[in-house]
Amino acid sequence: MSQQNETTAHSLLWKNIFHRRISSEQKSTLEVLQKIPLFESLVPYQLKLLTKVLHTRRYEPNECIFEQGQPGAAIFIIQEGEVSIEIINEQEKKVQLALLEDGTFFGELALLDNSPRSASARATKPTKVLALFRKGLDKLISSEPEISSKIYQSLSILIAERLKATNKLV
Repeated sequence: MSQQNETTAHSLLWKNIFHRRISSEQKSTLEVLQKIPLFESLVPYQLKLLTKVLHTRRYEPNECIFEQGQPGAAIFIIQEGEVSIEIINEQEKKVQLALLEDGTFFGELALLDNSPRSASARATKPTKVLALFRKGLDKLISSEPEISSKIYQSLSILIAERLKATNKLV
């Protein structure tokens, strides 16, 4: 074997030992997760472990993701598409609270308990979301406590910031 072929074979061997192939779908998921404030304290290795408990869901325009009053079970991260967050007001009229796009998340309180959803979420165009169910996060607690600890810490900071902002409005 020539010196160049031996070097190439050696290089490929080491590359395959220390570098796992990541599909374009995984890469895209990792890129989205890295931009979510809830997961920004996780290192790439931890994000990759997190992807194992995520579920991909696709919704068509006007399809309901969850309805106001339903028990919360998951947080949703918009990978592609658009989601309208809506409530039914006292006059029984639909009111849009927010229009969310790629790279945003909603429904995060569901990670804490299964209290009823305070609003509905509806896809406004073809939408792909990543769902992290509370059961999946619970699974991480036993196998990867540091990951779940970081997520819960970020979640508590986020909720505190939202509460402060709400108090200012009121």
